Amino acid sequence: MSSAWDLTALVNAANAKAGQADRNLWLIRLMEWLRHAPRNAVATVTEEARTPLPVLRLRHLLNQLDKNEVARTAVQGMMHSFRRDIDAAALYADFGFGSRMSLAGELLTRVQARVLPATPDTRDLAALFRLMFEPADADWIEVIDAPTLHRAAAVLAPAAEDWRRTLLDAITILVSAVHASGYSPALRQRMDAATVQDEPFRQLTVAAGALRAAVLDGREAAALQEAAYLRALLDACRRAAGSITEHLEQFGVSVDIVYDLDQIKGRARRIEQLLECVLAPDPATQVQRLFAALARQIAEVRGVRRLLAQHYSLLARQVTERSAETGEHYITRTRGEYRDMLRRAAGGGAVLAGTTFVKFAIAAIGLSAFWGGFWAGANYAASFVVVMLLHWTVATKQPAMTAPALAASLPAAGGSASEEQIETFVDRVAQLIRSQAAGIVGNVALCAPLVLAAQWLARAAFGAPLVGAEDAHYVLHSLTLLGPTVLFAAFTGVLLFASSLIAGWAENWFVLHRLDSAIAWNPRIVATLGAARARRWSSWSRANVSGLAANVSLGMMLGLAPALVDFLGPPLEVRHVTLSSGQLGAALGALGWSLLAESVFWWCVAGIAATGVLNVTVSFWLAFKVALSSRGVRVKDRGRIAAALRRRLITRPLSFVWPPRD
Repeated sequence: MSSAWDLTALVNAANAKAGQADRNLWLIRLMEWLRHAPRNAVATVTEEARTPLPVLRLRHLLNQLDKNEVARTAVQGMMHSFRRDIDAAALYADFGFGSRMSLAGELLTRVQARVLPATPDTRDLAALFRLMFEPADADWIEVIDAPTLHRAAAVLAPAAEDWRRTLLDAITILVSAVHASGYSPALRQRMDAATVQDEPFRQLTVAAGALRAAVLDGREAAALQEAAYLRALLDACRRAAGSITEHLEQFGVSVDIVYDLDQIKGRARRIEQLLECVLAPDPATQVQRLFAALARQIAEVRGVRRLLAQHYSLLARQVTERSAETGEHYITRTRGEYRDMLRRAAGGGAVLAGTTFVKFAIAAIGLSAFWGGFWAGANYAASFVVVMLLHWTVATKQPAMTAPALAASLPAAGGSASEEQIETFVDRVAQLIRSQAAGIVGNVALCAPLVLAAQWLARAAFGAPLVGAEDAHYVLHSLTLLGPTVLFAAFTGVLLFASSLIAGWAENWFVLHRLDSAIAWNPRIVATLGAARARRWSSWSRANVSGLAANVSLGMMLGLAPALVDFLGPPLEVRHVTLSSGQLGAALGALGWSLLAESVFWWCVAGIAATGVLNVTVSFWLAFKVALSSRGVRVKDRGRIAAALRRRLITRPLSFVWPPRD
């Protein structure tokens, strides 16, 4: 089938009296014709061969219309009918922006758009635009030469007066949306008072009305003046919206706030694009750029993953920065801090020794899978909270907290890291690794011996250990490196990472809803506790909400995750290095010293070592990856960081094990 035959059929189908759906469908087919090469087409090495195919076919269409007056009249009549019934302002005002007031609503809209088929029977040009264009069309739209552009406008575009009126309508719609967003309580209460002192959001509507009147009256000098004033107001609105991010530490952040900020900034940019088109004496070039930008935005409008990545990035940044504050406490820099970490880890190991026996007791009761997991999780959670309140530590909790603290030492927002920053980062990695080593050694060095001692004391006092031989054999069977221990330990690392995210989210939620202020000043709470005690509880809650959330969530996940996963799929267990060492100590106490001569014991020791490595590395890697992404660290800098770490490992390997002299 030849190109000329395709074009003839397409032009003959142009009918100004056709229904709206038929007219819209004709435009969709026209775009498909421009986009696709005819069969058996052979490219020649000429200047035209380097011109995009759609541009060549657009020229061919215009040449044919110039030769055939009847066809030209039919196409112009079709376009006139199309413009008469279509809501063109919707394309410029609504396309690329959410119709919902929340991220969840916009996400639902996009999922529906991906799943449900669209119809060309619509008055909304924004909806029709998605059917007509593809993101790749932006490339050829941008390179249409000026003569071809003006020839196409003469046939397809409306008169200049109608065009400007449509763009002014779109500006009015956009200004109204920015105005409304600026006065929404969630944003208004978080804006810096100095940035809204002159009420830029309120003045937007007045300025847009004055611009519209000046343009439609033909007062060019007044239109330029009003446009400059409108741009100044848009800058002021952007500054006011930008000030919100400076108050997130105090007021917290939600994805809906991030979504609203993005909508304000995007609409402000669109208004300025439309102003360029309205004010240009010959708007063809500006309109060309506008359509190219709209075509590129199709990918963003369709993308669900892009929407989530874009609007959760700031929330991830806030969560990781809150975790970074906590993580600073887990990094040792001096020998004094290193010894203090050993002492605190030993305390945590002592508490988890008791946790080990409670775990065996819960298992001995024989509860159902869910309730057994629930009470095991409650046991873990209570133990972790006790460790936190006593200012001790559990080593495996550290990596997910310290990873954001490490990433915080790198430049954000795509900035390039200096050599000094990279060296500082490598120093902190070395500090982290030796801190992890100290934490694990301190936990295991006290947990396993205490459990073993309790077993021998029980045998001496009551004639039998607290944990019997049957449980001991089960421990040896489950902890061995020859089994699925590696998989279970990696899964536990994922849970450790998840608990750090929950901790950051919980603290952000606490701040977002101002619960610390409510505890301190709520009349009922003050009447119940008294003013002084209410303020103390407020300060304590603000300081410990992250730790409580991390410890409780980790404990419950360690207990419940295996039960839930067993219900849905293959058996899966958790392997925590400190708890595993306590269980092995219980097995040794039950079976006696002769167990040391058996290989199964040493395979379990190897399994515990692998568990410690995987608990730490998996949780750290996941947390560090999220922290890097939230800060926008460039891929090139990641390669430089890896090279610096290799150099340090070769030149100063002991720095990863033992701190330097103070």
